[in-house]
Amino acid sequence: MTARQITRSKYRWIPFMLLAIALGGCATVSPKNDLIPMFWPDPPEKTRIQYVRSFRSNDDLESTISISLLDLLAGKEPKKALGHPLGLAVSEDGKRLYAVDFGWNGVVVFDLEAKITRFIGDRPNPLSQPVGVALDGPENVYVADTGSRSVKVYDKNGKFLRGIGKDLLVRPTGIALDKTRRRLYVVDTGHNDRRAHQIKVFDLEGKLIRDIGRRGGGDGEFNFPTFAAVDSEGHLYVADSANARIQVFDPEGKFLRKFGEAGNRIGYFGRPQGVALDSFGNIYVVDTQWSIVQLFNKQGKLLMTFGGRGSYPGLLMNPSAIAIDKENKIYVSNTIAKRVDMYQLVNTTAEDSIEDPKADSNLTGKKTN
Repeated sequence: MTARQITRSKYRWIPFMLLAIALGGCATVSPKNDLIPMFWPDPPEKTRIQYVRSFRSNDDLESTISISLLDLLAGKEPKKALGHPLGLAVSEDGKRLYAVDFGWNGVVVFDLEAKITRFIGDRPNPLSQPVGVALDGPENVYVADTGSRSVKVYDKNGKFLRGIGKDLLVRPTGIALDKTRRRLYVVDTGHNDRRAHQIKVFDLEGKLIRDIGRRGGGDGEFNFPTFAAVDSEGHLYVADSANARIQVFDPEGKFLRKFGEAGNRIGYFGRPQGVALDSFGNIYVVDTQWSIVQLFNKQGKLLMTFGGRGSYPGLLMNPSAIAIDKENKIYVSNTIAKRVDMYQLVNTTAEDSIEDPKADSNLTGKKTN
């Protein structure tokens, strides 16, 4: 997976799917065994990303689940399913997935070990239009709550602890947490308000430390930013959505670099939103407009993409957020499809992210000097 080695989504499964429908329309699909495999890149390149399973409700935590293929394609959902998944977070041990549900005004916790779901954000301190979520060391849950213009903090059992940023935030959306420095980054998307279109930095008790940026298109400026992530060194990565780029800052809020620009080709962005990093420091950017995830190395050089628009498990429909655990399991909020899709990074080492100076830049569709 040398830098600039770009691939597109797979559609080789379509004839098999149509065959299953033609043979009676009652085929069952198991998330573990019977789904037609989805993986990227195309042969003969080595597989790097493979689709594993999806989460929509408590039913999807059962090992024996099977659903009708026709029901799946028709968009029928299990009972008590996700309505509008947005922000995602994964526990340190990888055993719990936290998914913000904008439709149900709460956070759905998928306990992958106990095979149950829990709900955070109902009474007596309800959430109203939640968007982003992050976890601290003890696994307290920080939720960017657009409706209340604040961040609400709950313990891992759902008990309300405190609010952060009331009267300081305009439209909090994405949220990221630096556990080492105990800093909370809140993306304030905003509208026509001078306090918005910036990142607000708090300590974990809620004291405002600094603001980063203002509205604009220059370095360190934002235009409707959405989601953010922090790497192991404390660098902050922000999806500057309306400027169609990712901006990177040091732990003190100093602008370091940027990558990406608007365009309708691979390597460009339509509407970047979710951003996350794997254990090798590769940067994953969810493009809501093009329904793909693009992978970049630390220098911002394109490595590959996965996803592609479609309702079949493994494909995406206007995805929004992304989270990656320590084992490089990748969770993508598949918003219009009303599910969270799980992928796995495989066959990859740190050396695979190093740019190959002999790579053909025309493979990416990116401009060259």
